[in-house]
Amino acid sequence: MRSPEVPTVLVVDDEPHILRVLETNLRGAGYGVTTASSAAEALATASRRPPAAVVLDLVLPDGTGTDVCRSLREWTDAPIVVLSVVSGEQEKIDALDAGADDYVTKPFSIDELLARLRAVLRRPPTTAAPTIEIGPLVIDLEQRTVTRSGKRIQLTPHEFDVLRLLARNEGKLLTHSAILREVWGPEYTRRRHYLRVYVSQLRRKLERDPARPEYLLTEPRVGYRLVRPEPDELENVQRGEERSHEG
Repeated sequence: MRSPEVPTVLVVDDEPHILRVLETNLRGAGYGVTTASSAAEALATASRRPPAAVVLDLVLPDGTGTDVCRSLREWTDAPIVVLSVVSGEQEKIDALDAGADDYVTKPFSIDELLARLRAVLRRPPTTAAPTIEIGPLVIDLEQRTVTRSGKRIQLTPHEFDVLRLLARNEGKLLTHSAILREVWGPEYTRRRHYLRVYVSQLRRKLERDPARPEYLLTEPRVGYRLVRPEPDELENVQRGEERSHEG
């Protein structure tokens, strides 16, 4: 019997000890690993052996991770997690708008990186069925309906459009400007107050406790992501919903 194919992660960093640490931990977590230490090597390696995901340093000796993101996005949808000592908000936004799915700042926790990697790898493909399930949330893209544990949730058209965009990019950190451009149009990319209002409304309708969201998370001053709670958190959510139904 043929063993299931192991997903390969391309790790790009110009620091040899970072490459060793990441390769060791990723292999220990069950991934295959290829490595590169420059932008040119990263693009060549990715073209020879297309990865399931990419962990990418932002500062490289022959270019930037942002440029690598743009080049990769010309031919692949593989999730990209940017990993860099650069922590400025604009650098994050530029990388995300260039096609990165998430951003982890050095120094980093291996556990956090692995969790972010699991999240972006769970993202449904663009050819997915018209129904997306994220824990007890079921989003019917054709009927434009949402249920949680079988109970219908009424959303306005723009609330649904925001949720649909985030659900189609499950685990991916989307910038404020990207969401505003997709939902409202390019002339609205600076009107973040629109988005804050709609995200607040969505949390009141979707979250068990809007003050402590489990699905719709904020990256301060950068954007939002829709995530699937880890199994133990999901079990707690479902128990809480069962108790509320019983009450």
